[in-house]
Amino acid sequence: MNYNQNDKIAQITSQTLIIGVDIAKYKHVARAQDFRGHEFRKAYHFENTNSDFNHFLGWTLFV
Repeated sequence: MNYNQNDKIAQITSQTLIIGVDIAKYKHVARAQDFRGHEFRKAYHFENTNSDFNHFLGWTLFV
């Protein structure tokens, strides 16, 4: 499908949870927010390892 920016923004509702991840070479940072941009928790820092990624996936379940 070919979306423009307005179509993508229109998909965000009050039920939407946005999780953004800043990917770096060694350490990554994730953040969860609602549709208004209010942060749910403090940023989650994790390293570029399989075990830390699994912890991050667990973090997403409890956001």
